[in-house]
Amino acid sequence: MSFDQLSNLEGGRYSDNPGFQQLQYELKGQVQSLLSSNRKIANDVSALGTKRDTPRLRERLQNSMEKTRTLCKEIGDGIKKLQGWDDLTQQKYEQTKVSSDFQAALQEFQGLQRTALEKERASVTAARAAHEPEAPLSSSGGEQLQLQQQEFSQLAPQDEVDFQEALIIEREEEIRNIEQGVGDLNVLFRQVAQIVTEQGEQLGNIEDNVENVHNDTRQADYENRQAARYQKAARNKSCCLLLVLAIILTIVLLAIFLD
Repeated sequence: MSFDQLSNLEGGRYSDNPGFQQLQYELKGQVQSLLSSNRKIANDVSALGTKRDTPRLRERLQNSMEKTRTLCKEIGDGIKKLQGWDDLTQQKYEQTKVSSDFQAALQEFQGLQRTALEKERASVTAARAAHEPEAPLSSSGGEQLQLQQQEFSQLAPQDEVDFQEALIIEREEEIRNIEQGVGDLNVLFRQVAQIVTEQGEQLGNIEDNVENVHNDTRQADYENRQAARYQKAARNKSCCLLLVLAIILTIVLLAIFLD
């Protein structure tokens, strides 16, 4: 039996709880906002390491991810609150739908954060490789190392060196922020996954019960139709028997009168 069919069976009872309905609508709207934010973040993440990569883009990406993390935590709190409604059967279907949609959107956001983290790490590695001179191949190459450092200093003025170092430090800070965000949302993701699993089990039990009621109702209807047919057949047999008895009685009475 499909989700829509199950919902239709209990649809008349759903409107009895406006508080649940309002929270459900709010969560649905927040999940849609999360999906929209994911699309924007995906576009910015794809620009990392390309010609479109700019400090402004990175700042926008960090702000977007921070706001999205906050949104995910708010939705998570709402999902937990939604679990407080357990007096109506219909709520189980709505709870499972909202929780599952949030779980998928949260998983997508976590994937985007990890992709951004990988690109940030690659960017820092490349920046350090370009910023730091290579070590000499032999231990006796002290003069060669000094010459390399002098050449590097000539090629890269001090202000440029300081700028690149500050840029590396800034990106390392971004990496730590993303790692912290991924870790925080991992806890939330496990909690939501557990909620969805529990709701799925409850939904399966409800679906089995509804299916059993449906089968029992169909069986009862079949038995009622059979009983009606048996009663009709019995009435027909009774009428035929009475008719035969009436004919026999008529013949007997005629015979008596004629004699």
